[in-house]
Amino acid sequence: MSAASSPRVGSGDPTKRGPPWYALRRGDGTSTPPAYASDPKYKKYTQQVEKCLNSFESVHEWADFIAFLKQLLKTLQSYQQFKEIPRKLVVAKRLSQCLNPALPNGVHQRALDVYSHIFAVLGSEGLQRDLALWSSGLFPFFEYASTAVKPTVLNIFDTHYLPLQAGLRPVMKSFILALLPGLEEETGEYFDKVLALLDRLAGTISQSFFFQNIWLVMLTTPPARGTALTYLSRRLPPFKAEEDITPIVGDDIGLMIRAFSAALEDDDLLVRRAALDILLQSLHIDGIAVTKAQADDRAILMRAATSVVLRRDLALNRRLFVWLLGPAETSQDQVEYYRTHSLELLRSTLRDEMSNPSQEYTQSRPFKVFISLLDKYEIGLPLTEVLVYDAFKSLRKLLESGPDAGDDLSMTGSTLYEAVEQRALWSRLLSAVLADLASKKGNSEGCAMVQFLLQTFHAHDEEIETIHLPVVFNAITGVLITFDWKDASSFPAALSALALLQELLKRIPQGALKSRPVLSGQQEALGTEMNAVGFAERLYGIQAGLPHARSRRSDIPFIIAFEDVISLGSAAAQALLRADADPGLTKAGRDVLLLCLSLLDMLVSRKEDEADVEFLVDWDPSAWLRTLLDCLNQRNVAFVTVDRFVTAAIKIHQKDELRPSFKLDKRSVIGPMVSILLRYLRPNFSAYHMRAVNLIWSLERLCKHPHVEAVIAQSLSSRKTEELQDACDAFGVLWRLTDDAMLPGVHLKIPMMTVLETLRSDDPKLRRIGETWMRCSLKSYLRVLDPILFDLFDPTIRYTTSTTELKGKQLQGFTYERPFDQRYVNYLLETLLSVVKFGGQGFSKVARSTAIGRSLYGNLLQRLQSVSATFPDATYMDIIVSQLLMRFLQSEPKSRLLPTMQPFHIICQNLSVDLLQALVARGEVDTITLQSLESAVVQKLYFCVHTTRLDLQNKLLHLLHSVISASLSNSEGRAAAQIERSADGLSLQDAPTTTRREAHTVHPLLVQTLVDGISTPSNRSLLQHWLDFIMMTVPLFKESLKAVVVPLSDCVCRQLRLALAEILDASVEAIRNDDIVSYTTDSDFLMLLTALERLTLLSMTRAAGEHQQEEDQPMDRVPQESGGLLGYVSNVFSSDGPSGAIEDPALARSSDFRCLHNAVRVLYAMWDKLVIQQEGRWGSQEESLSLIYTRARNRSRRVLEHLFRVHSSEVLEAVVDCWHDQVLARPDGAETSAAYDLVDVLTASAQNAVHMLCESISCRTPGLSERTKKTIAFHDLLDMTFFDFLEQYMKRLEGPLALQVWNRFLQLVKDLLATLRDFRPQAFAALKCFTVLADKVSQTTALDDRRLRKDLQETYGKLLDLCVMSGRSVESGSWIRRSQREALMTNGRESPTPTLRAVEAKVDEKNSSSTSLPLPDGAKPGYGGDLAQKVNLYIASDALPSLRKFLVDSDKILAACNQIVYNIVGPALKGKARPLDLEDDILALIREMTKINVAVKAWRSPVAESLNDNRCFNSTAEAGEKWSPIIKALFDTDKTALPELLGRITTVASANIFTNREYEMLLRSLNLRRLSYVIFSAEKNHFLAQLPSIQEKLVDTLRNVSAPIVQSEVFLCVRVLLCRLSPHNLSSFWPVILTELYRIFEQVLENVPSDGSEELGLILSACKLLDLLLVLQTEEFQIHQWIFITDTVDAVYRPDDWFPEALLDRLAEVIGALPASESAAPRSAAQVHTPSASMKPMRRPLLHSLRQIDSIRDLVPFFSTASISSYESVYHSGGLVDWQAVEKSLLEDLFEGR
Repeated sequence: MSAASSPRVGSGDPTKRGPPWYALRRGDGTSTPPAYASDPKYKKYTQQVEKCLNSFESVHEWADFIAFLKQLLKTLQSYQQFKEIPRKLVVAKRLSQCLNPALPNGVHQRALDVYSHIFAVLGSEGLQRDLALWSSGLFPFFEYASTAVKPTVLNIFDTHYLPLQAGLRPVMKSFILALLPGLEEETGEYFDKVLALLDRLAGTISQSFFFQNIWLVMLTTPPARGTALTYLSRRLPPFKAEEDITPIVGDDIGLMIRAFSAALEDDDLLVRRAALDILLQSLHIDGIAVTKAQADDRAILMRAATSVVLRRDLALNRRLFVWLLGPAETSQDQVEYYRTHSLELLRSTLRDEMSNPSQEYTQSRPFKVFISLLDKYEIGLPLTEVLVYDAFKSLRKLLESGPDAGDDLSMTGSTLYEAVEQRALWSRLLSAVLADLASKKGNSEGCAMVQFLLQTFHAHDEEIETIHLPVVFNAITGVLITFDWKDASSFPAALSALALLQELLKRIPQGALKSRPVLSGQQEALGTEMNAVGFAERLYGIQAGLPHARSRRSDIPFIIAFEDVISLGSAAAQALLRADADPGLTKAGRDVLLLCLSLLDMLVSRKEDEADVEFLVDWDPSAWLRTLLDCLNQRNVAFVTVDRFVTAAIKIHQKDELRPSFKLDKRSVIGPMVSILLRYLRPNFSAYHMRAVNLIWSLERLCKHPHVEAVIAQSLSSRKTEELQDACDAFGVLWRLTDDAMLPGVHLKIPMMTVLETLRSDDPKLRRIGETWMRCSLKSYLRVLDPILFDLFDPTIRYTTSTTELKGKQLQGFTYERPFDQRYVNYLLETLLSVVKFGGQGFSKVARSTAIGRSLYGNLLQRLQSVSATFPDATYMDIIVSQLLMRFLQSEPKSRLLPTMQPFHIICQNLSVDLLQALVARGEVDTITLQSLESAVVQKLYFCVHTTRLDLQNKLLHLLHSVISASLSNSEGRAAAQIERSADGLSLQDAPTTTRREAHTVHPLLVQTLVDGISTPSNRSLLQHWLDFIMMTVPLFKESLKAVVVPLSDCVCRQLRLALAEILDASVEAIRNDDIVSYTTDSDFLMLLTALERLTLLSMTRAAGEHQQEEDQPMDRVPQESGGLLGYVSNVFSSDGPSGAIEDPALARSSDFRCLHNAVRVLYAMWDKLVIQQEGRWGSQEESLSLIYTRARNRSRRVLEHLFRVHSSEVLEAVVDCWHDQVLARPDGAETSAAYDLVDVLTASAQNAVHMLCESISCRTPGLSERTKKTIAFHDLLDMTFFDFLEQYMKRLEGPLALQVWNRFLQLVKDLLATLRDFRPQAFAALKCFTVLADKVSQTTALDDRRLRKDLQETYGKLLDLCVMSGRSVESGSWIRRSQREALMTNGRESPTPTLRAVEAKVDEKNSSSTSLPLPDGAKPGYGGDLAQKVNLYIASDALPSLRKFLVDSDKILAACNQIVYNIVGPALKGKARPLDLEDDILALIREMTKINVAVKAWRSPVAESLNDNRCFNSTAEAGEKWSPIIKALFDTDKTALPELLGRITTVASANIFTNREYEMLLRSLNLRRLSYVIFSAEKNHFLAQLPSIQEKLVDTLRNVSAPIVQSEVFLCVRVLLCRLSPHNLSSFWPVILTELYRIFEQVLENVPSDGSEELGLILSACKLLDLLLVLQTEEFQIHQWIFITDTVDAVYRPDDWFPEALLDRLAEVIGALPASESAAPRSAAQVHTPSASMKPMRRPLLHSLRQIDSIRDLVPFFSTASISSYESVYHSGGLVDWQAVEKSLLEDLFEGR
């Protein structure tokens, strides 16, 4: 029964019982009893006693004590006629002090003589009445009494106490506590006497009441547990099976169980051993005491008992095992007993503790107990069978609950996994999996659990991997093949099971599936069981009740698994073929099919046996293949399924040991497979291109016949344009992604020639398809040339040299010796012509630059040698022109062959001429015609773009370029040629200077046409043509360049952003059921980036040309580019007219830089985003994505490098701006930004980067801008942004690099310091950067250099001094600063709106950029009104910790700290109504200074002033907590501070008659509170050495100062001492504390204070001290607490005739009986909470929220509930104290927060 639910006896109206019992008591021990009031002898008696007591003040050594006691005894003996002791309260206190263990035996003996005399005088009635007074000294003394004195104490107990009989009820627990130390030595002299005393004490009330107090002692007093158990081992009888034990142990069995549980969890091994012995003796697990207890109590006992195994002590474990297994002799009987009585309790206890871990222990504790119990086989195996699954289930939940679960839990889980009996574990796991499959639930818990175990805890274990995993694997597949796939509910469970099968298969070692595990003993009979499910059920002894599959021909696990997986795959495919109507079923079927094929792939990848052993499998390969191909052809599966199928099929093909065998080398099989793969080479499947290409080549290598080539050729033979388009696209991707070494031109010659034919087709659509293929997919002309040349150099074509004479001239030529296949040669030449015409400059360049010897086609080289067509270093162009075309042109047939060869020969020569023409010649058109033509072409182009007609655009673009080039050829022929070459990779800067001619005017519609051509989605396939045209043509528009370049540059930037967004979207890591649709390829990026590079350089020609005279060269430009963009471009921009003078130069320049800025933004975004995640994740799209990422990022890097070489400063500033926007969007990414790596890539060294950044800062900083010649490129960028970037950049530098940049940055800081007279934000930014750099430099040996060290110290000191002034701006004093901050706080805004970043000018640019997001003002760092706070926090967090490292010299450190105190700390502390309520930044500064030894002189004075301020404790408790470490540091550094503070606590009244007594008392109370706060601020036992002085001062105050306000502070100080000192250090203090508490409460009983009395504060303070003592339950107090509360079971189970003896219970009745006051408020009743079992089981003060009371009635709830609350907290909390609540209560009492 819980204490909360017990009957509250005695709560009725006390007035109905006659005169109240408290009226019988006579005063507080200081007043005269009424009977003796008029007796003069008694008055004299009283005077004698008082005189004797006063002599105690002069006691100094032990002899004085004896003299005092002699005199006291003599006085008492002189007046024996009075049965009363005058001034008994003080007499009892002095006697208690004389029993101090530190005094010698003689003093103790004298004191005991006085006690004996007093007890003889008082008699039993008098002793009963004043039991609390006299027992408080005697009870604690017995434990420390010497051997000589012990008999006297025992004699007093025997003679005077035991006769009280029932009167001992309230003091029973304390009396037991007093006697138990006598049982410590069983062979001791007084052991038997103490035992007998305890026996007699047990008989005074009842045995059950006595034992209940023993249980309470064991619960609350750990040191007494050993002796209590010693007593119980002799006196607690064994309980019989059906015996009623309540007369022996009391009604509350739960109390007994909790007592034994506390003993079982004690830290002392001997206590645990004794407790276990009693369990074995009296508390058998099948006994009535345990079986009749409540379930919670049984669990508490089991939890405590099993915890002993964690001590790893054999003696403890042996006792526990006997208790669990019972007294039987045979092992079988023990197991039977254990299963019957112990197992269920043990299982439920551990399971509950695992699933709901207690805060008292680590989460791993129950699992460690489980592991330890496994050591005993009889206990471990049955426990494993019933608990192991729940254990791992709880472990999984805990590990997934959060990252703070810790390594301890993981290690424990691994140990448990290895320790449990694996057969029992896998039996439970298989049962759970089969139950999932039987129920067909989607959330398969069993499968998830097995996966969790394998992934989290599984290490290599031979038994698991070779026996259990194969058996479980076969069992699961055996169940799966029995599923009805027409039922949709089968799929979710199957998906979970298949995912599990993959995990299992990964961990089954090679060779483990070649035979069933060998079993021994009784299980040999299982070997005949052919069915895998039945085998598993019989092996593990489980009954799943699932249908079994057909019986097998083989019991080999590999064959069973292969047959099952093949069967599953076929079933899934058939289900998918049937599931067209149901989308949900289709999705599930696709998933199942994918997992089946993945499993099959893994299975056939295994090497089961080294020998070539054949596996006879029961399957039909052709039927399986047919079913799967039918399913895949339906197009409702994803590519990943196709991938798995093809991979698995190839592996099965290669696995020779399977019978019947499986061969793919048939056209009927290869055809459908290649067709399916070609489907995934379409443009909308770009994510899978690479994988599909690899699979096609795998099939090609596997075939002995050219099946793949035939299938592709067949796909290209379609007559429908759409189908041909798709086929060409697919073949183009295959061609482009195939490596040159694979010789695609040779192996795929027929499809290649088919595509090349379309280049000369009359059908424009076919021709456009072919040209697109050439442009986008060709990759290299050499691939096409090699097979064509191989056939053209056919050895059957024989030549002989000949000389023909015509009109006297000798003409050299060749003669055909014999006929050859001219039609084929002409076909090849036509093809070559179409290629050459198409290739143009690109073809020429490749042919001209590639040596024929580099060809990868060996047969071609052999053939060329055989026909003597090669010569050293010959190129392709040499071969084609000299050896092929010219020879065809020069050759003639022999005269006898003319009739047959001539017609075709003419065609052959025509083709040769066309080829030569295409390679070497150009034409001209007159200007007027060209202008008309240009207009028509532009208009037609514009029309085609907007009507999505792709066929004409290519030709039109070529034509347009020719037109424009020809138009300019007359005036600028040479320049045009130069620009055309620059389009092939040369720089504009290389263009020669020419005289300016009349410029070509841009057609009004041209720019718009170009922009639309690039950006229209339908034009994606022609993007390359458009960009080529732009790059070749735009440079020709010199005068109108800007009007063309700016919109085109913006357009290209936009396209790049869209492409980037699309590719990032395709990269999102998520589980996809459908294919990813993305059109962007690597070539798209390369095209657009090339165009962007050219356009950006063109846009900057104007800026460079105009401003070259003003600027120095950027430091990183390479020599050949140092001329900038001068040359013909600068002449183009010079104007005859005055138009240039109108523009504002800054605006014009800003416009010129816009293109560069946009370009850098896009390039930066690509550099930042296109980083391959090295996570090892797998996906069909990853190969393509990684290719795109790599190429696009590398190209963007090269573009940035090129731009940086030409315009270093501008590019760097643009990168910083991008970084700034990125940090605004994600402030936490400032340290990981990609910008720093990019700057390192662009600049040659960190030195260059820092120099350029410093230059950018200088040109923007007032006072420094005139020192640099650099002009500002981007006006929106602020110097603060560069400082921020520089700080982050320098954080990444290593020491040697930091040393390189030191001088340049030092120069910047010195220049800055020279211009600043007072604080500016730039000084703070410079300090942050300087601190970072100085920290790096100080880690190198460079600091040994005296000059460098001097520079560092001087500069750092000056910067710090400037920043310290941040709070003292010129225009405002500290009070203005403070009020401004407070005003900001009240306005609800943390900082004023940042004003220093101009954003308006960048709105357009931001809108056009997809890489930066607009931000609210609050997110942008501002240097506004809260700058001073930021500076202070930075000085505290970074500057002060570095002072010793940088300044070294003590004087300099002290000077810096003095500056901080003078400028920041001092002003902040002045004029505060609450001195400790400081801002966090100021507190952080002081805290950091306290860590610097030499700074103590700077901070000590203001801190001491704050503490000594009389308004100090008006501050809030939170402020007091923050100041604690500072106060501790103050008293640690100044050893005289505490004595000085103690000296200020005066206890003697001032002699000055003008002193205000009330103010004097207030000062005393404040000094006492300061003392309390100082002690509170320290750690435990910190002021132990000063304890005597503190104690003396407190005792003097109690004795000499009667003011309640002062005494209240003494009690508060005692509370602090209880929390800051070990309890035993206060033992000599107890008599004074007890006496004062007793006096105060007795005084309240005698004279109840009126409402509003000043005594109320003192009473509340005393109650709070008592409240804390009850919470802490210290060993020293427990023996006294009966005086104040009922500490026995009477607190809950009250007898019928019970009257309260405890002071608080008496107060509750007295004050509760008072009439209610009209002004009494009910508020306090709500503030005092009675804890119950449902609350968090920790002891906390009841009065923690009560600050003051207006009436004594406010304490009635405390008085009335203290006893029962204390009992309940003991019952439920297990000794846990809520220290957080205790400390908070103390702080709130120290600080009023007014």
